[in-house]
Amino acid sequence: MRREQLDITPEEAGTLPGLFRQRIIKTPEHVAYRHYDAATGDWKDTTWKEMGIASARWQAALIGEGLKPGDRVGIMMPNCREWVMFDQATLGLGLINVPLFYNDRGGSVAYIARNAGLRLLVIQGEEQWNSLEPVLEELTCIEKLISLQPIANSSGEKRLCLAEEWLPDAGDEFQIREDIDADAVATIVYTSGTTGQPKGVMLSHNNVLCNACDSLMTANVGSGDIMLSFLPLSHMLERTAGYYLAMLGDMTVAYARSVALLGEDLVSIRPTVLISVPRIYERVYARIQEGLAAKPKVVRKLFKLAIDVGWKRFLYLQHRGDWSASLLLWPLLEKLVAGKVVEKLGGRLQVAISGGAALPPDIARVFLALGVPVVQGYGLTETSPVLTVNRVEDNVPESVGKALAQVELSTTEENELLARGCSVMLGFWNRAEETARVIDQAGWLHTGDIARIDDQGYVYITGRIKDIIVLANGEKVSPADMELAIDMDPLIEQVMVIGEGRPFLSALVVPAPDQWKKLLSKLGLDPDSASGYRDAGVVGIVLQRICDQLHDFPGYAQIRAVALIGEPWSVENGLLTPTMKTKRNQVLEQYDSEVKQLYLGH
Repeated sequence: MRREQLDITPEEAGTLPGLFRQRIIKTPEHVAYRHYDAATGDWKDTTWKEMGIASARWQAALIGEGLKPGDRVGIMMPNCREWVMFDQATLGLGLINVPLFYNDRGGSVAYIARNAGLRLLVIQGEEQWNSLEPVLEELTCIEKLISLQPIANSSGEKRLCLAEEWLPDAGDEFQIREDIDADAVATIVYTSGTTGQPKGVMLSHNNVLCNACDSLMTANVGSGDIMLSFLPLSHMLERTAGYYLAMLGDMTVAYARSVALLGEDLVSIRPTVLISVPRIYERVYARIQEGLAAKPKVVRKLFKLAIDVGWKRFLYLQHRGDWSASLLLWPLLEKLVAGKVVEKLGGRLQVAISGGAALPPDIARVFLALGVPVVQGYGLTETSPVLTVNRVEDNVPESVGKALAQVELSTTEENELLARGCSVMLGFWNRAEETARVIDQAGWLHTGDIARIDDQGYVYITGRIKDIIVLANGEKVSPADMELAIDMDPLIEQVMVIGEGRPFLSALVVPAPDQWKKLLSKLGLDPDSASGYRDAGVVGIVLQRICDQLHDFPGYAQIRAVALIGEPWSVENGLLTPTMKTKRNQVLEQYDSEVKQLYLGH
């Protein structure tokens, strides 16, 4: 079912801090956030009223720094209540929040800090400090570094201070500047591009608020629902859907302890709403398959029967299939098979959203057949981010659903998907030419994705115009940028970065003949033997050299496995174009077995 109305309208909210203030006014004693207290081993709750008081405290500290409206400030922390406090405090003061990945590399942080002109940065503690310490001299624009947790060895850095010492004992009322424009920049979110450096996507209050409202209206969730949050808040998917949307709908957000403990947290929290990337569903699916492999044949047959009957039941409930007598078996199959899987996900899911990358249809089918309400959506950071989503009662898992209410979609003659509407970004920070390239004069955003839209409005993503790699966790990586960096190593003649839909990036590498001979001779190996390309020690050396070349790239843009290829790619063997560009699809086809070996067991 879909919601029929909102208890806070966009007009009432006006801006993102306006939404926060309205939520505090309407439901001050409702539980806003739930977090795990390691000291007591208990989950603890924080109300909306308490969040307002705490955010005002952050505002008082920020005012003391002499920051002006429009100044950029950064946050580099895992998901937590303080992330929200800082975000709302900055938004209410007219500052522009720039989120960074909590485990990003120092080089990437330094670039973003310089590019955005960050004046202040908040971090969680030691992990972030260890990334920043080598690049402190590059962070000249940052006047204050605030850590939520103590830093054991701060190297005498005068800009660094502990949050509890920086924050005043109390603040005044949570405030919102009267001159904040809903169409002004609220946040700059950096996303990977094809130009070698990440681009800052400028999103307004209205961009994000309109997207959260439209998204919430696609599902019957709200007050009383519990959402488990574990995707990074630096991602717009989690920030819009797992933060602003939850605030709009008066949902309680529980912050997972870690991805490693996600299984335990699902059972403890028993969420009714889950936002995830395909990789999580793929992991659960893999565990199911591993468990079945060790079971007797009769158990495997029973599971297959549950999937077959469950799928027929799903299609029947979706009004896309006829009733079948086999559906009478469902109550028993649910008790023996499906219910056990559902319970591992908490047992109460009303909607499980999958976004950030494509969810394999076969995996979606298994979960839907078992009664897990998985719906797939699609969007971009540049669109705040949701463009399309399936609805629980109108779910075609092979598609990415239909457009949101205030989103207009079209396609070009080349079948590139275009989007227009209130959630489309203002543009790229300090990149007017790049903005003009992706948003045409008619206001259409060119997504770079190839798609088809059927007669009923379902959208199917069929490819990418650019060779951007989307990992299983939703991270987007430009292989061209990485390949240019890797090619700087003289040992490497040719390289192709791969990993579309995979859990990590790998590389196919053709070594340079002369350097290859020198390396193997030094190691006491026969350079003319094919065995050298499979030698674990040699592969390890090449992998380390690649990692050295990528030291300034973000943490997710790293190579974890390498396959060494003995035959150069050429125009003659069909692996290069006449202009010497790698034919990616042909290379993948030719080395399919090597690629499969790289991801064996993952």
